[in-house]
Amino acid sequence: MHALLQLSGCLLLLPIPIRAAVWQVGPGLTYTSPSQVATLVGNGDTVDIVAGVYPSDVAAWTADDLLLRGVGGLAHLESNGLAWGQKAIWVIQGDRTTVEWIEFSECSVPDQNGAGIRQEGLDLTVRHCYFHDNENGILAGEVHPSTMVIEHSEFGYNGYGDGYSHNLYIGNIDSLIFRFNFSHHANVGHELKSRAHVNMIEYNRLSNEADGMASREIDLPNGGQAYLIGNVIQQGPAGQNSNMVGYGLEGLINPGPHRLYAVHNTLVNEKTVGTFFDMPTSILFKAYNNVLAGGGSFMSTWPFGPDTLANVRNTNISALGFSDAANFDYHIDVTSPAHGVGYPAGVAISGYPLGAWCEYVHPMDSVIRCQHATLDAGAFETCTTTAIAERTGDGMRLFPNPAQDRLDVSFASGSDPDEVGILDTQGRVLRVWPVQGSPALSLDVRDLPNGALLLRTKGADGSRTCTFLKL
Repeated sequence: MHALLQLSGCLLLLPIPIRAAVWQVGPGLTYTSPSQVATLVGNGDTVDIVAGVYPSDVAAWTADDLLLRGVGGLAHLESNGLAWGQKAIWVIQGDRTTVEWIEFSECSVPDQNGAGIRQEGLDLTVRHCYFHDNENGILAGEVHPSTMVIEHSEFGYNGYGDGYSHNLYIGNIDSLIFRFNFSHHANVGHELKSRAHVNMIEYNRLSNEADGMASREIDLPNGGQAYLIGNVIQQGPAGQNSNMVGYGLEGLINPGPHRLYAVHNTLVNEKTVGTFFDMPTSILFKAYNNVLAGGGSFMSTWPFGPDTLANVRNTNISALGFSDAANFDYHIDVTSPAHGVGYPAGVAISGYPLGAWCEYVHPMDSVIRCQHATLDAGAFETCTTTAIAERTGDGMRLFPNPAQDRLDVSFASGSDPDEVGILDTQGRVLRVWPVQGSPALSLDVRDLPNGALLLRTKGADGSRTCTFLKL
């Protein structure tokens, strides 16, 4: 008995893991608004907010590692001109916060920069959110070391109208990853302004359309490293600024090297004047496989020693053969002068691959871009892609192997793929296996827990049809 008591005492001294709490917010629940739980949550907690409108509700979040999400649709924080601390609808002061399925609107403050989110902590992830009719959509100051990831979100009609507030205004943080988003109709300000040291802006649509009065579509005023890949960038006739993409125009104060890479973008300027790019002469500028359609010039003043290749420039927008330019659909077909003229851009000096692995799908989505020997210029490839499906479909089934290091794949009769590949979460092809008529394969997927499985079927004309299944 004595030994048992000693053992029990030892067990009681062991640390007991504390489970993160899940807080429920919504009509008829204990907590009916997000602000009621903002001061109660602890590190690592989740706040589930039932879809609906939460008028005049603003809050500050100070705990770390929070997941704040709408459930069943968008939870709409309709601020009615209110702001927490005269800053924003949500002021996020904790680190590593994730925000999903939240709508932020109508924030205003006396100094005219009220935001949907004011980011004051380190590392923020925003997915599937909607920011509109605020003085800023997201406003972030200078915090280090910090990375912001913004995906599958919409920004529209933000800005006070003074040119100093924008759909997004990101300060001198370490890195911004901005992908699969739709930013449009900023009120006089920019569709995206970022002072981040490294900007990865990929597979977005940034446009002010026919009636928008935004300034630049992308403004990166302090230089650093910037990667613009696979974006659709459009300036309407009422745009406030004649140049569409600005880089380093307020001083190259970010850590160097100062390099701008623009690869596989489609840029359309509906004004008769302006420039597609504007930057100092001292930076390295590499531009491959871009389509530049409409008025104005490629560059106001060319930087020293630019590296440009396989860009398609035409002042006549209709000459590019876009599917429906009037409705901002810039897909092309084989008759377009952008078809088949691309050239591989290689890798950046940093080692980052300069290929377009995805395509933007409106609104706020993407598909994997077809990969084949002959590249098209612009944001869209002419071969066929399909959206990512879940585990079964398109003549293929996936069976995780109990050994957890292999994936068994079987093919339905008639599917006849000739290659199977593994892509990572960025859409990069990591490994390819030939099928060669096999009805099934067992694939080694060790160290590849995420991403997608790719089937490529080669047609008689050499084209490839691609289908994808999410792992």
